[in-house]
Amino acid sequence: MSNRRVFLGKLGTGLAGFLFAGKANGITKAASQGDFPVVISTWNHGVKANSAAWEILQSGGYALDAAEVAARVTEADPEVITVGYGGLPDATGKVTLDACIMDEKGNAGSVAFLEHIKHPISVARLVMEKTPHVMLTGKGALDFALKNGFKKESLITPLAKAAWKKWRKEDQTFKPVINIENEVIPNHDTIGILALDAEGRICGACTTSGMAYKLHGRVGDSPIIGAGLFVDGEIGGAVATGSGELVMKTLGSFLVVEFMRNGMSPDEACREAVKRIAAKIEGFEQHQIGYLALDIQGNVGSFSLQTGFEYAIRNERSAELVKVNSLLGS
Repeated sequence: MSNRRVFLGKLGTGLAGFLFAGKANGITKAASQGDFPVVISTWNHGVKANSAAWEILQSGGYALDAAEVAARVTEADPEVITVGYGGLPDATGKVTLDACIMDEKGNAGSVAFLEHIKHPISVARLVMEKTPHVMLTGKGALDFALKNGFKKESLITPLAKAAWKKWRKEDQTFKPVINIENEVIPNHDTIGILALDAEGRICGACTTSGMAYKLHGRVGDSPIIGAGLFVDGEIGGAVATGSGELVMKTLGSFLVVEFMRNGMSPDEACREAVKRIAAKIEGFEQHQIGYLALDIQGNVGSFSLQTGFEYAIRNERSAELVKVNSLLGS
């Protein structure tokens, strides 16, 4: 079942056969031929996110706007237990959010350990555009958001609260969960988004509520430029999902882009970045890592440590969900 693709869009006569031919190494044939504009997002919730981004891209809009809008869709979805509103809380029962955004010029903004704000991706963009800094954290990030018109909200849903209470009663031991979609309700992990617009500008976004029941104050890879997200307007971009500690230890997204700079395809670069984790980090078998990359020609690649990772893609030819090959899977 590796490389199984769920067709979501309507295609003209004969086009479906073109798209479903030549599936290999987690690349759709349409994307591998360099179509753009294009938007790609991690996991199945990327399908809805991509639809919002596509409205901007197909009208000639800016990739940064598309990436932000896509992230906001997932942040506002209470059924996504790993991002934004509805995200599972930390060990103390508090929902804390991390996000970052990056444009084709190397500008970046980030927030970490942010509470009470539904759309951390938009706060991250303001950090990029309105301050001389890259990252704000905790109360400082919250104060900045409130001063810029964001409103405090409760981010924990009844479902998330009930799951936390159950965990606290039965276990109280933190552990990473491989493909958390099998827990609580059908779901997935951090959403990372890469968009390439009609003018060839590539931008990215990443947003998450982090690992469920993490230690209060824990920050993962998602808001760290070079770990959860990295974009180089001359090369391409990459995003990461899974156990952030492993990604941080290898600066995974930066590594993927550097591999592409040195001549690798997006698919090859993602594969080598996963292999770097396996070679360097003890106990990697107990974790999931997925990388997703896009170059400035519109070529897409992805690879994961464990089976189960998938990404969504939207361009003029298709809207699809792609199963990705893995190091430890078939």
